Amino acid sequence: MSAPIDARTSRPTMETGTAPPSVKPARGPLPPAGEEVVVRAESISKYFPVEEGWFRGAKKELRAVDGVSLDVHAGETVGLVGESGCGKSTFGRVLLRLLDPTYGRLWFEGNDITLLSQRDLRPLRRRMQIIFQDPYSSLNPRMSVRQIVGEALQIHGLAKNAKDEEQIVGRLLARVGMRADAMTRYPHEFSGGQRQRIGIARALAVMEKGQGGFIVCDEPISALDVSIQAQIVNLLQDLQEELGLSYLFISHDLKIVEYVSHRVAVMYLGRVVELAPARQLYRHRRHPYTRALLSAIPVPDPARRTLRVLLEGDVPSPIDPPKACPFHPRCPKFKKGHCDVETPELRELEPGHFAACHYPEES
Repeated sequence: MSAPIDARTSRPTMETGTAPPSVKPARGPLPPAGEEVVVRAESISKYFPVEEGWFRGAKKELRAVDGVSLDVHAGETVGLVGESGCGKSTFGRVLLRLLDPTYGRLWFEGNDITLLSQRDLRPLRRRMQIIFQDPYSSLNPRMSVRQIVGEALQIHGLAKNAKDEEQIVGRLLARVGMRADAMTRYPHEFSGGQRQRIGIARALAVMEKGQGGFIVCDEPISALDVSIQAQIVNLLQDLQEELGLSYLFISHDLKIVEYVSHRVAVMYLGRVVELAPARQLYRHRRHPYTRALLSAIPVPDPARRTLRVLLEGDVPSPIDPPKACPFHPRCPKFKKGHCDVETPELRELEPGHFAACHYPEES
């Protein structure tokens, strides 16, 4: 299956920032052991065929996601970070079956959805949604807010009639902090933050209170002003507590991810290289790539600044990734004959803390 992809083969950039001052305090620890698993990905890979050469005869594969396994528990937020082009957004879309996985298996609420048809997936769509990155292009400019939010109600037959639909849309808008009279207006009449609230209302339109649900937040605040970012993050947290939602929170803003996530997964070149509870990962990073990535976070207090870790070279192309450890061409701990020969497994170094490295940092 061929589809467009956002992964880039040129050198990616790392966008970082400080958490807005009005964001709520950092999240608590990992949900208790045995907590219900809402989404499970097992060895998920997503490859896109590409053609190279003057005569387009050489066929290769772009490995956007390469063997990722991850669980998301009920009521949990899992942050997903990494450089641009590492496969974060592609992985999020695969979890929702917006893209079909090339290899691996997917479960949603205990159901194997790997090979389900779109028709069989439709009932599950009520509890699995996405909030897109760009509020300016994710809303149809020719549709009013009522049509945008109400479209999902019509598809799933959740409104008895036009009056019922109008009432439901009004309640959804109120839930995300907007006035009911906004439903007669069009996207171009709103600011970026208001548009993102409309996108959140659209994602919630088909979800039932008390039934939970899973939402992929694909960089939902990256296109917004810092002051508005805090409002949207707080709104997402409030909705999570009220409705029992689970999030995969994809972002370049490393500080925001620390504050909103229970656990954080770090991706590099299509693979998860480290996974740990948020507080633990930010204080005791074990993978050399995570150490370099988090060292780029600005710290306003000079006394608390740490040495910036600079990586040599560019991120390799996902069309022709390095053998064995994908990070070894840039790794300061590289050992010839080991890192370039044997692929490190994602192993548990301490309770709940996993890293894919032959020579992890000391805890």
